[in-house]
Amino acid sequence: MQQDVDEPGNIRRSQFACRTARTTLRTFKYRIYPSGKQLTRLDHQFSLCREMYNTLLKRCREGYRTDGTRLNGRNRLYRMTKDIKDEEPKFNTVYSQSRQNVADRLAKAYQHFFRRVKERKAGRQVKVGYPRAKRRVISITYPQFGFRFTGEDKLHVSRIGSIPIMLHRLPQGRIKTLTIKRNRAGQWFACFACEVDEDTRTPIDGEVGIDVGIEHFVTLSDGSVIENPRHLLKSEKRAKRLHRRVSRKKKGSRDRRTAVRRLARYHIYVADQRRDFLHRTSRALVDRYGTIAVEKLNESNMLKNHCLAKHIQDASWNTFIDMLRYKAVAAGGELVEVDPRNTSQICSRCGDIVPKALSVRVHQCPRCGFETHRDVNAALNILARARAGRARSHACGNPTSTLATKAGASGIAEAGTKRDEPFGAIDAGSLRLYRLSDNS
Repeated sequence: MQQDVDEPGNIRRSQFACRTARTTLRTFKYRIYPSGKQLTRLDHQFSLCREMYNTLLKRCREGYRTDGTRLNGRNRLYRMTKDIKDEEPKFNTVYSQSRQNVADRLAKAYQHFFRRVKERKAGRQVKVGYPRAKRRVISITYPQFGFRFTGEDKLHVSRIGSIPIMLHRLPQGRIKTLTIKRNRAGQWFACFACEVDEDTRTPIDGEVGIDVGIEHFVTLSDGSVIENPRHLLKSEKRAKRLHRRVSRKKKGSRDRRTAVRRLARYHIYVADQRRDFLHRTSRALVDRYGTIAVEKLNESNMLKNHCLAKHIQDASWNTFIDMLRYKAVAAGGELVEVDPRNTSQICSRCGDIVPKALSVRVHQCPRCGFETHRDVNAALNILARARAGRARSHACGNPTSTLATKAGASGIAEAGTKRDEPFGAIDAGSLRLYRLSDNS
């Protein structure tokens, strides 16, 4: 069981909130290859689910405008779904639990709407966003039944048939739901939500502070650097060429649809590259350190800098931190988020503030003479704040992780101590160590 709680010193911890929790939900995603007839059936199912959703939304609106009755409750939506099916027999072709899942989605949309209304009344600047009618549906869900494996490479789905599936690995645990998805490139996937036993591992000793950036994707407090692969920049030339091919095709033509599909596949290819890099990098760090300290970033505000917005989105810092969070918890470790204020400006050795612009990449303290890369200095400050927050939580009697905090376990020195060895760099592709000078 994973829980996030606010700790003193603006620290946010992710760790095991209950050691007795033994199961968790994991999703296993597989590529499926429907035939022509099966594609027609799937498109028909998606269209009916979209129509069912819009009909339910329309009746909820009309009921509230007529007599102020709220029809957005889950049980009421279930009854409305049954009434719509009785009125229009065409909805009988949709599996019964898939129809109920449509009602579940609308109920969740209303729940999020009312939550945002409360947040807006409390003073938060959020868009309320009343639920809107769907122009298209990209997935349908079979919550409990309606699907089964008929062989090593076939998945039988109710009202669709036996679909070839690429089982690169078997689903683990107890299968709870099946979701069939379609992306913009016309690729189909089967996603199984499974209840699996927790993989209890022995906690790893060692701590590290991480500073994410654009020049280097990750800089560790021990001086190691993971280079930024810059997937978007490397793919821009081909992406622009594909965009031009789309713009030259006549709207509504078959050639334009083909060009749009090729462009979508290329963007998915770039996104897959980025996701694979984030998974490998987060796994390497979790396997190496038991406690990982990061900054609690507000990426939406950082994107207001239009000179860096594209590079920030390409780096996907929030996605990377989310991966670190759940992988660290699953490995028996913890992720600590600290206040990012002035982590690059404060000297990690003496604590003096050394103002510097973003273009200044070297930290030089005039008081103590400490000189290093600004990102290494920030990573040391992040680790120091995480340790200070842990000390305060111990003093307050709050429960903390049982991990050892010996700096020598991972070779990481306290913030401000001098290291004799040069800094290293980890390559984005193979995570190999390189050596850089102290002033790099």
